[in-house]
Amino acid sequence: MRVVLAYSGGLDTSAILLLLKRRGYEVVTVTVDVGQEEELEGVEERAYQLGASKHYTIDAVGEFADRFISMAVKANALYEGRYPLGTALARPLIAEKVAEVARREGAEAVAHGCTAKGNDQVRFDSTLKYYLGDDVKIIAPVREMRLTRAKALELLRSEGFKVPETHKKYSVDENLWSRSVEGGILDDPAAEPPEDAFAWTVPPEKAPDEPLYLELKFERGIPVEVNGERMSLAGVVRLLNKLVGSHGYGRIDHVENRVVGLKSREVYEAPAALTLIEAHRDLEKAVYTPREFRFKQVLDWEWSDLAYQGLWVEPLRLTLERAVDELNKWVTGVVRVKVYKGSLRVVGRWSPYTSYSRQAIDYDNGWYPSDEEARGFIKIWSLHSIAAARARGLPGTG
Repeated sequence: MRVVLAYSGGLDTSAILLLLKRRGYEVVTVTVDVGQEEELEGVEERAYQLGASKHYTIDAVGEFADRFISMAVKANALYEGRYPLGTALARPLIAEKVAEVARREGAEAVAHGCTAKGNDQVRFDSTLKYYLGDDVKIIAPVREMRLTRAKALELLRSEGFKVPETHKKYSVDENLWSRSVEGGILDDPAAEPPEDAFAWTVPPEKAPDEPLYLELKFERGIPVEVNGERMSLAGVVRLLNKLVGSHGYGRIDHVENRVVGLKSREVYEAPAALTLIEAHRDLEKAVYTPREFRFKQVLDWEWSDLAYQGLWVEPLRLTLERAVDELNKWVTGVVRVKVYKGSLRVVGRWSPYTSYSRQAIDYDNGWYPSDEEARGFIKIWSLHSIAAARARGLPGTG
């Protein structure tokens, strides 16, 4: 039987490739490049060494940026207010590419390295079923056999394969949008993450003494320029990951509610993601009406939940995206940020669509409501609240 394996080249999928070969499967491996630069080194060679009959490396960096990251920026996508959804966004794209190869190769099954405790199994299985049908055979050895990292290491060593030191200590998932680190001491939510868990960001106390200023230009919600230099979205993200990370900004450490009902301690690095979302959200405040801004937060939260929870195929996502795109028609302008020793602040913004008026807001000049206008506004504005509080006999209204 021919099976197509979503193959990262890491510890788990390498062990799975060996296990599938032992079971008598012909294994076709698929590695989807979504910006995990270091993890791609030697991945094809390793797949063939482990027994793959055929290997695909698919360049999907541009597609990941333009289809997934772009919407994450426009939707200010931060799951539970913290996590910018790097892994969650990449999984449906990887599953889609695996499904395409499975159809091309006439495979009878597909396989992945997700556990029964994680979110990724939901993201992979739901997307694979969508593209290949409900009856598709999905093989998940880690889930089915409770393949632990220790067992995977033992299996690879027994076959004479060397395992990188980083794979022994942490479980790392990296793509263009974020880097997630799990395992080891990080499973203790009370323990401070060791410095060796981080790769994209320097310790804030060791960041340069001079602040970094960046001017980020957005067009219809999409970042298109950094300090006057126009580039692709993927280029913007790569540049900001390096620049902002070198100044110590972009670390996330929080306890997260997984889809499967567990809480997990998660450590992420996402310099570009956090920078762009903060800048984008600031520009929205300058452009939207108060009602638009508040309603947009509802759209953002719901879209982030769908992406995180593995429901990329949910029709509501497309409905939300139409609304998000409509509102982002006006999110054009420039945001200036200051990055200094692990912190980031927006220090300026400009947009042709802002309703901000310096003349109107100036206390000494321009338009000023009369005393009569102010009193009338306050009376009508608070009428419902005062009447209801009195009718209910609430404290202070007697």
